[in-house]
Amino acid sequence: MKDFAYTRDFKSRALIFAILLAVSIIVVIPYIWMLSNSFKTTMETLTDPMHIIPQEFTLDGYIKVLTKSPFFHWLGNSVFITCTNTLVILFTSTLVGYLFARFRFRGKDFLFAMLMFTMMVPAQVTMITTFIIIDDIGLYDSVWALIIPSFVNVFGIYLCKQYCEEIPRELIESARIDGAGDFAIYWRIVIPQIRPAIGALAIFTFMEYWNDYLNPLIYLSSTEKMTLPLALSYFSTQHTTDLSATMAASALIMIPAAVVFIIFQKQFIKGLSMTGMK
Repeated sequence: MKDFAYTRDFKSRALIFAILLAVSIIVVIPYIWMLSNSFKTTMETLTDPMHIIPQEFTLDGYIKVLTKSPFFHWLGNSVFITCTNTLVILFTSTLVGYLFARFRFRGKDFLFAMLMFTMMVPAQVTMITTFIIIDDIGLYDSVWALIIPSFVNVFGIYLCKQYCEEIPRELIESARIDGAGDFAIYWRIVIPQIRPAIGALAIFTFMEYWNDYLNPLIYLSSTEKMTLPLALSYFSTQHTTDLSATMAASALIMIPAAVVFIIFQKQFIKGLSMTGMK
C-alpha cells in the first residue's frame, strides 16, 4: 500500500514538474533568442535568425549601444522616473490604504467605491484629457509629465487596505495608549506589518514604469529626455534597423528589472499569497 502511494505521488510530482518545465521553456525561449541575436551581426540575424549559437560572435551591438548612443543618459532618465514613481506610490498607497482601513469618516465607502470604479476605466479613455492638462501646465517634453500623474495608484491603495485590515486593532490601540500619534503608528506599526504587500507593490510598480513605452512616446519628444524602452527606436530608421544594437539594448534593459525582482522576490511571493497576519 505504501509502495502504491509512493508511486502515485511520484507520478504526480513528475507530471507537475514536466508541465512547469514545458511552460518555463516556452517563456524563456524568446529571451534566449534575444540574447543570441545580440551577439550576432545584423546580416546574420536577418539570414539565420533561429540559429541559437552565433556563427560569428561579436560585441558590436553592445559597443554601439554603450559608446555611440546616449545610453547612460537614457538609463538615468528611466531610473529617476521609475524610482520616483515607485517610492511615491508606495508612500501614498500605504498611507491612504491605512486611512481607509482604520479611520471612520463620512463618505468613506462612497469614496472607496469611486476609486475602485476608476480601475474599470481603460487608461486610453483619459489619455487625451491627461495630455491636454500636461500640455496646459507646461510639462510636455519633461520627465515630470511621467511622474506627477502617477502619484496615486488605485490598485496599490486597494492592496494596502486589505493588508491593513488584517492588523489587530488591539495592536494599534496599545500604541495609541502609549502616546504614539497617528503618523507614528503608521510608520512604526503599520509599515512593518504590511511588508509583503509593499514588496509585491514595489515590483509591480517598478516593472510597470520601467517597461512603459506608450506614455514616454506621448509626452516626450526630445532624444535626451527618452527612457530606455522608447530609446529602442533610436536604432531604427525609416528604411533599416540595426537588429544587433536593438537586441543588445533590450538585453541591457532587462538587467535592472531582474536585479529588483531578485532583491524583492521573497516579499513578492508573500504579497501574492495574501496570507495576512497569523
